[in-house]
Amino acid sequence: MSEPQSDDPTRTGDLLDGVNVALGVTGSVAAVKTVEVAHELRRHGARVRAVMTESAAGIVHPWAVGFATDEPVVREITGAVEHVELCGRDGWADVFLVAPATANTVGKIAAAIDDTPVTTTATTALGAGVPTVVVPAMHEPMYDHPGVLDALDQLESWGVRFVDPRLEEGKAKIATPSAIVTETARVVGDRPLADRHVVVTAGATSEAIDPVRVVTSRASGKTGRAVARACYAAGARVTLVHDGPELPWADTRQVESAAEMLDATLDAVDERDGGADTGTDALVSAAAISDYTVATADEKIRSGRESLTLELEPTPKLLDRVGAEHPQLTLVGFKAETSGDDDAMVARARETMRRAGLAFVVGNDASVMGDENTRALIVRGADADEPTTVFSGTKTGLGSVVAEELSRSFRS
Repeated sequence: MSEPQSDDPTRTGDLLDGVNVALGVTGSVAAVKTVEVAHELRRHGARVRAVMTESAAGIVHPWAVGFATDEPVVREITGAVEHVELCGRDGWADVFLVAPATANTVGKIAAAIDDTPVTTTATTALGAGVPTVVVPAMHEPMYDHPGVLDALDQLESWGVRFVDPRLEEGKAKIATPSAIVTETARVVGDRPLADRHVVVTAGATSEAIDPVRVVTSRASGKTGRAVARACYAAGARVTLVHDGPELPWADTRQVESAAEMLDATLDAVDERDGGADTGTDALVSAAAISDYTVATADEKIRSGRESLTLELEPTPKLLDRVGAEHPQLTLVGFKAETSGDDDAMVARARETMRRAGLAFVVGNDASVMGDENTRALIVRGADADEPTTVFSGTKTGLGSVVAEELSRSFRS
């Protein structure tokens, strides 16, 4: 068997591939995170040019910011009208990101007070229609001040997007670089999944043998979480069912066993929205769901030298169950194999597609579990004449490719 396969080196999957980001830095102590934020933006494909206030320069040295962006830092507005060159109607920037934004800066932007390079650039960006993202960072009482809340509401009414702070230790701490990148990508992209609700499963499930021991797999959940993130960046409302933490870009449902994952997924898919038959448009099942479960002992099984036999029972196939109850739903599956043979992997993927009625399947070798990088096959159509695309790169990149393929499924 010889499957038609193609490598497409232009599909990097970077969330900000080719995006120009003007990064405004103000005088919050969170400015110490600016270098990390700039690196994360660039790691996802963006070009970054920074604009700093005098207060910010007292917290993080402009040399460090210039090194992180590999571009000169704007520290004052001169006759070169840097604010217009960056964020005017024909300016360089695709998006203006203020990270961190102090209470002082938020209030000034809302009032169109232009007394720093950052606020002047913000006024220019808003007037020119440049997408603007604000990342507040301040003490929590300042964040709760009625004037600050009014300013935030005013900016939101103008279309400004916010990356919510993490409220910890009485402080509205700056969001993580990952959350900042994700929201920036959502704002600046063409959002092909806008108005769609996508449910994603990720990670391993665990079947309890007793209150201490479990049967599980080596899956880390990185790929599924990357898919959820990429779907959000593409404009979708995302529900993530997994065994991991809460994430800012998804409505997270935390589960442990295969039965819990099935129930939580059905609940998420069953959500109604706007009076439609279902409020969900697609399910991407990227989780490594346990194929077998076991009766759980009430107490810890005592260790010893005697052998122990576990009776394993098969678990329901999540895609089959969801597909049977929601035949109109677009379904995407993942297939992990250990043979290392592409043709065998594609054949198994096509069998799954025919059985469960899937839009496409992502096949990968199980050896990539837990790694940052992956190699995957995007298998479309149940017939052998449909092309198969080979992807090699990061799991973040694969997530973006899956979101792109999903949007293509809706268009076809």
